[in-house]
Amino acid sequence: MALHFLADDAARASAGDDVTLTGTEAHHAAAVRRIRIDEEVTLGDGRGAWLRAVVVSASPREVVVRVLQRADIADDSPRIVLVQALAKGDRDELAVQAATELGVAEIVPWQAARSVSRWDGKEAKGVARWSTIVREAAKQAHRAWVPTVREPVRLDGLVELAGESRMMLLDPYASATLGSAPHDPADARDIVLVVGPEGGIAPEESAALAAAGAESVRLGSTVLRTSTAGAAAIVALNLRLGRW
Repeated sequence: MALHFLADDAARASAGDDVTLTGTEAHHAAAVRRIRIDEEVTLGDGRGAWLRAVVVSASPREVVVRVLQRADIADDSPRIVLVQALAKGDRDELAVQAATELGVAEIVPWQAARSVSRWDGKEAKGVARWSTIVREAAKQAHRAWVPTVREPVRLDGLVELAGESRMMLLDPYASATLGSAPHDPADARDIVLVVGPEGGIAPEESAALAAAGAESVRLGSTVLRTSTAGAAAIVALNLRLGRW
């Protein structure tokens, strides 16, 4: 499989055009992945542009590729959005990485009531860190669309989001399963999966989100970690939506 890279200039490129990789992307391509002249690669802008190209020149400072073919890939509809509660250690980062590889369209960091990890005063740094993880995971997975990472939200932000989407709270004690939840193929609203922190979603949070229209669903009969629950739900939804 051809190596895949990201470049903003890919958005405007067509067959016959040259696209130049610079900075860390060029260094990664030439020094880490060791691409060579005449090697075929793929290139994208992270917003649907998909280019098949061949390497014209390669150095750690600058890599030039010539576009052979262009395609434009539509984003998924409905989109899957992951609301991931902040968690201790690297558990939330593992969740973000797996969700990206599995096809999530957007990631929303959530400062939940029971989150041990806090981003207070460090929101910009946290979003930047997650965005880097998402970008690298999307490249590894050869995704035409790179998920966006929103600014972190608290409960009021989730209530607002519940009003404009189909929100599902992942609760191991819910009576309904994700697989049994009704699905209308004509419903193009985002499907928002909410994953709580290690201590789970607090009762007052569940009540507020339920009042805003969110559904509580469980994944089988086991209790999953915050690092794996979102990934499991995304796999189940991809199967349900016929994407896999």
